Amino acid sequence: MIRAGIIGGAGYTAGELMRLLINHPEVEVAWVHSTSNAGVPLADVHEGLIGETDMRFAETFDLNACDVVFMCQGHGFSRKFWEDNELPEDLKVIDLAQDYRDESDGYVYGLPELRRNEVELCRKLANPGCFATAVQLALLPLAQAGLLEGEVHVTGITGSTGAGVKPGATTHFSWRNNNISVYKAFEHQHLKEIKMTLSGLQGGKDPDISFIPVRGDFARGIFVMADITTGMEIGDLTKLYKEFYAGAAFTFVSDRPVDLKQVVNTNKCVISLEKHGDKLLVLCAIDNLLKGASGQAVHNMNLMFGLPERMGLALKPSAF
Repeated sequence: MIRAGIIGGAGYTAGELMRLLINHPEVEVAWVHSTSNAGVPLADVHEGLIGETDMRFAETFDLNACDVVFMCQGHGFSRKFWEDNELPEDLKVIDLAQDYRDESDGYVYGLPELRRNEVELCRKLANPGCFATAVQLALLPLAQAGLLEGEVHVTGITGSTGAGVKPGATTHFSWRNNNISVYKAFEHQHLKEIKMTLSGLQGGKDPDISFIPVRGDFARGIFVMADITTGMEIGDLTKLYKEFYAGAAFTFVSDRPVDLKQVVNTNKCVISLEKHGDKLLVLCAIDNLLKGASGQAVHNMNLMFGLPERMGLALKPSAF
């Protein structure tokens, strides 16, 4: 049985992570740390856990009492945490923040569809960002085939949970509902890790990506639309994608148009392709809290501990 600890248990990703781990057949949650909620039942903060657990948030943590620790605090916290705390020799780390996505300090960038073998052998893992996951999965086969030669246009729409649990001017319901807006155009922080991965597939050549992130008026999910110019036929492009993802546990290439309801509340990524003249349109959908965060973290944990990839992640989308 894997004993897991969670640092920073109050946010959306931590709540989803707890939901998965509590129901994982090979995991026991040892403790969930939260300074602001110490002593409070988990289900008082993450109300979906009512009836699932009677655990309370811990004020302290014992890194030696677990086999893996999930870092769920905000960006910048993890580096400071490990400056102040020693990593036990046998402890594995899965960091959901962006601190080590540059693969510094021995971390492996944990995109299973591309780095499965490295993930299986690593001790310290940096979980990809939500937008980064969707954009990369939309473009990986093209990068490997050398087809990202010109400008790549990408628009991505994300749900409000992507902004975190703390309310703000652009996240509260009355502003977000029935509304849409662009933010961080061409400058989103996930572009760094996207380009790092795609560059590695293209012999060090950075792709020219114009990325427009959009705030959607829904709670969860990411819908990415990417287009490039190519003379390749749609049949060959579809074959390229299906062969690339043939062994993937959660990423599927569909012959029908993608929509968010196919993936919300699951760890799936669903991709579809359309060809319009010399334009290829790639559509890609994921749940930002699962495939884009906590579900992918559990997938990586399964790989790191030699468990079946889909264990604890057999989640079903809603029919409506």
